[in-house]
Amino acid sequence: MARVVSCPPPQPQSTMLTTLCLLLNLATPLLGFYPSFSCPSERQCQTALLSDNDIFLLCNSSGAQWNFFFMNNRANWPNKVASVSNIEIIPGTGILIRSPLPSQTGFYHCQDENGIQVVQYEVDFQDVSTLHITHKGLGQKPLQNETLSLGGEELIFTRWEPWQDCNRCGEPGERKRLGYCYIEEPLQKPVPCWLYLGDLKMWSTRLRPEMQVETCHVPCKTPTLDFITFDNFEISEESESVWLTCPLGSIYRPILWEANDMPLTWQGQLSNQDLNTVLEPANGGRQLRVFQPAIYKCFVQQELMARFNPRPFPDMPEALREEEAGRPQGAREASKGKAGPVLKGLKLTLLVGIVLALLGLLGLLLKFFHHSQGKRSDQVLLVK
Repeated sequence: MARVVSCPPPQPQSTMLTTLCLLLNLATPLLGFYPSFSCPSERQCQTALLSDNDIFLLCNSSGAQWNFFFMNNRANWPNKVASVSNIEIIPGTGILIRSPLPSQTGFYHCQDENGIQVVQYEVDFQDVSTLHITHKGLGQKPLQNETLSLGGEELIFTRWEPWQDCNRCGEPGERKRLGYCYIEEPLQKPVPCWLYLGDLKMWSTRLRPEMQVETCHVPCKTPTLDFITFDNFEISEESESVWLTCPLGSIYRPILWEANDMPLTWQGQLSNQDLNTVLEPANGGRQLRVFQPAIYKCFVQQELMARFNPRPFPDMPEALREEEAGRPQGAREASKGKAGPVLKGLKLTLLVGIVLALLGLLGLLLKFFHHSQGKRSDQVLLVK
């Protein structure tokens, strides 16, 4: 698994998380991890994935060269991976495709430095904007199989991935699984829909990926933390909301959000019971849209990844904010009267310390100057 920290886009309301991510990436470019796909025992793999969700394609070869062949642009076969803005080559490891587009469905060839093929990926990036979401607890049904008539009896069906882990332990949680559109001909192996159709221009409400959710309940295990991010946010006055991003979250992993320690569920969102937050379906809930202040936490694979606090008092240390937030209104008002003298005393102490330090530095300089002058008076100039 390639390890890279996924940073959210910079936002004026929330800069601490972005800064931390950038520093982590600069310090160790392969810290953290993206979901990855590899061919375990073959040199050719065929798979379906989702658009707009970062993925890492592995190729363990030094000096690797990558070429791609997009299905909807056969006139320009082949192309160099380095020419695509959202694809980054990680030397000796593979390629990182950020927010892949459905139009990037095609073949990805990795060759070693001698031009010998190491691996070929055939990837169908299915359009996540058409994702069909169902919840078992609400009695919602997945898409049914259909027949596609292209001269034969082609069957369109959903190939389901295994269930992901439960996003919560010790208490009821949720888990999800992803399903991809496949087409199968009689006596032939099924093929991801858009690899099968290629550049054929057609559309059906059945030609789309799925996500199914159900409730789960599992015991807790000892967690192993990668890192925990503490960040704050402000509700935008224009949109009356703000987007929060869970570090290392992905549609390919179990994610849980909590608001004031209460879990935010897909069941609540799909049944229109939770109107104060919105889990973004396109990235499996990695982003959360919030409309009111609260303490928000996100977990990835049951591990706490980040905590987001509303920003009620600018320039106040975090510990003091929490202390103030927990006090009654009367106590807060009373403490304001005491804050002035305390702050003045701190400022005065700091000023005295600075003055003493400057005086000490001045004394050292004068002593050094005097010592230097004494040495010069003992010197004799010799001329031949």
